[in-house]
Amino acid sequence: MEKLSAKVAYNTLVQIIGKIISTILGLVALAIMARYLHEAGFGQYTTIITFLSFFGIMADFGLTLITSQMISQPQADQTSLLNNLFSLRLVSAIIFLGLAPLAIFFFPYEMIIKTGVAITTLSFFFVALNQILVGFFQKKLTMTVVASAEVISRLILLGGIILTAWLNLGLLSIMIATVISSAVSFIIHYWFSRRFIIIKWQIDLTVWREIIKKSWPLGLTIFFNLIYLRADILILSLLKTQNEVGIYGATYKIIDVLTTLPFIFAGLILPILSAAWASRDTEQFNRVLQKSLNVMFILVVPLIIGAELTAKPLMVLVAGQSFAAAGGVLKILILAIGFIFTGCLLAHAVIALDKQKSVIGAYIFTALTALAGYLIFIPLYSYYGAAWVTVYSELAITIFSLYIVMKYSQFSLNFSLLFKSVMASLAMGVFTYLLIDKINLILNILLAGLIYFVCLYLFKGLTREDLKNLISK
Repeated sequence: MEKLSAKVAYNTLVQIIGKIISTILGLVALAIMARYLHEAGFGQYTTIITFLSFFGIMADFGLTLITSQMISQPQADQTSLLNNLFSLRLVSAIIFLGLAPLAIFFFPYEMIIKTGVAITTLSFFFVALNQILVGFFQKKLTMTVVASAEVISRLILLGGIILTAWLNLGLLSIMIATVISSAVSFIIHYWFSRRFIIIKWQIDLTVWREIIKKSWPLGLTIFFNLIYLRADILILSLLKTQNEVGIYGATYKIIDVLTTLPFIFAGLILPILSAAWASRDTEQFNRVLQKSLNVMFILVVPLIIGAELTAKPLMVLVAGQSFAAAGGVLKILILAIGFIFTGCLLAHAVIALDKQKSVIGAYIFTALTALAGYLIFIPLYSYYGAAWVTVYSELAITIFSLYIVMKYSQFSLNFSLLFKSVMASLAMGVFTYLLIDKINLILNILLAGLIYFVCLYLFKGLTREDLKNLISK
């Protein structure tokens, strides 16, 4: 167990370092792109990506998350499973992503958006194939490859955006750079996977039936998850201007950056939870889950309080003065972050329990009520209405997921660390508020983070033993 914990800690650290680097590169790319495209152009970019997301999820069909779960089973034939998973993903990607360039012509978008969808479909195709390999590397706990590939692909994308802005090549040039960066990422993952396994075309209908049997409930829930997460942008793009889509899309980029960490962490924890549950070690399952949720509490509470105080200057810093209105949207959407951090981990726990079917009703309910909310509130309140409905939907899914986990694993959530994190974050918030207009924003954020962790240590949310274990691992 100690050796496994050390390996998870190392891989998490590698992913965090890689994610910090790629996040910085992504924010630089966002800053250049937002200033170059302005609100309307960035709205067009957001519409293209959002439209393709729906087809990407249909192509995924739950295969990404099911990869880690299935190859983590004690008696799993990893080679056969991975070959069949990859082959099935290839077929689904060709079918569903191939529909996107055709479907876009039935929507009343400008030609540049329709052309952008046709180009960027290739990027989503490479991402679709890539995700199976990422699941394999998660199982092997060799995330150095994943982190390196992401950093390299982000560098390529940043280079393409800089070149586009310098030569004034336009939005479609950025979409081409997106395709190239995704292709390079896939090549890196595929090349290094050959150290462990030679992936080849394989169709075993018995295995495919077993994969689909396990993945379809998850694929369905992810599709409904996408409805309540991304239908807001799609509806906004149809009912409002591309300027408003750009304001909302820029804010969502910040949210996307923040949510990568819980998904990385949950992806690494999923094989451990799956193995514990497969061995009927309920105590181990619940212990790992509680410790993982504690990590989420430590990270998410100061993010929420800090963003509430710095939202407007943060958006101006990231995207430019023309996106100042996005600060008001960020103050709302940051509330959803708390539910995304914990809900993501709980949703992975549901997968480990193999209870995907149990949450289908919850996802359908949330998707339908959120869709109704978007249709009612977006025409009235534009991106503010969209943001509040998003907060509701994330809260609903978190509650449903927690209920399923507690029902089947007898898990009992301990809130003691959450309380300590809130107290430390409030102390940090006072400092941030007093100095918000007196010192540089980045310096303020760094000092606020230091104060938070010092206060958390004083409130015994972090102990000396925790710090020793973290450093040693």
